[in-house]
Amino acid sequence: MGLMVEGKELETDEEGYLLDLNDWTREAGAELAKTENLEMTDSHWEVIDFLREYYDEYQIAPAVRVLTKAIGKKLGKEKGNSKYLYELFPYGPAKQACKVAGLPKPTGCI
Repeated sequence: MGLMVEGKELETDEEGYLLDLNDWTREAGAELAKTENLEMTDSHWEVIDFLREYYDEYQIAPAVRVLTKAIGKKLGKEKGNSKYLYELFPYGPAKQACKVAGLPKPTGCI
């Protein structure tokens, strides 16, 4: 499987997650978002950027509970709650946002 981004095919697994984290660019994220039927806004990108920073620091994609808590600490209580994150990523803030961010599927996600 693959994803075409700016004329280059990026390898993905059977669920559409990038196989090589280094293939991710903002353009790749936008294409991955399209496969998830997401209309990306600044709020979406804020979560994506946060996830990528988190992954760089801890080398793991956070589960939804950890993600919610960490976002609350960094971006404020109004954004660090499940309701807000599910409005942005209705199929699961950890699972769907990690896919768009080019990260591996978080552990514990089905």
